[in-house]
Amino acid sequence: MLICGADGFIGRNALEYFHGEYDITAVLFKFDVVTQAAATTTGSKDVVERPYLHVTDNVVMNAWIFREAMLNKVGHVLFPSCTVMYQPKEQPQTENDWTESDEIYPSYFGVGNMKVFNEKMCDFYSRLGNTKFTAFRHSNVYGPYDKFDLDKCHVVPAFVNKVTNADKELEIWGTGKAKRDVIYIRDLIDFIDCCIKKQESPYELFNCGAGEAFPILELAETIMDIQNKDLEIRMDETKPDIPTTVILDCSKAEQLLGWQPKTNLVDGLRKTCEWYTKNYG
Repeated sequence: MLICGADGFIGRNALEYFHGEYDITAVLFKFDVVTQAAATTTGSKDVVERPYLHVTDNVVMNAWIFREAMLNKVGHVLFPSCTVMYQPKEQPQTENDWTESDEIYPSYFGVGNMKVFNEKMCDFYSRLGNTKFTAFRHSNVYGPYDKFDLDKCHVVPAFVNKVTNADKELEIWGTGKAKRDVIYIRDLIDFIDCCIKKQESPYELFNCGAGEAFPILELAETIMDIQNKDLEIRMDETKPDIPTTVILDCSKAEQLLGWQPKTNLVDGLRKTCEWYTKNYG
């Protein structure tokens, strides 16, 4: 197995999960499986203020990797997409609930179209050779080895960092009412394993998430309870905020792969806090 981005969040967890089952390297293209977890990623600040950071690098990177995988007859390529193309809704959405006629939320316009293009490249190259491709739209992933840098991280690692290091006050960007479907990293890696072992068709697009959304304020309060912190919460509505709700319907993954997330929110956040305290505390 080749894992691209093996020193990043998803790639590092995939490396630890599959170590011992596969011979893993990150140099040459003679592999049964390629997990393409390398990407330029940052947090909501850049999504709002510098959205171009997520577009060009990722399109170019994936175009080369997908082509070379097909030309070198790699058995299976797995590509983590995202959910930012979906319309904000309070109901769970399937893979077919977004179409090209739907306008992508303005803050996600660039990255959303980039992800859709990469999904189409997966489908395209799956038709040209014998390489199997999987694109999966995962929700907000969190857990060990995540980015906890406040300038680059997503909502869960940001709260883990802030709560752990705060003395009296916790600042929350926006109103705190926006909801996020969040999935623990081990459940995501289990999903990848199911795709490798059970996907039969040349190309598939899957949702991969918890199937429910939690208000940002609730995520912060849960982390405070886990860390035994009684902090005053202050909302800063002048900071970048993306007040959307997207919930994933993952019934396709359950039907075709037999996959369901196993980690509940409190257990996942507790494991993440413990890992952060051990490695950064």
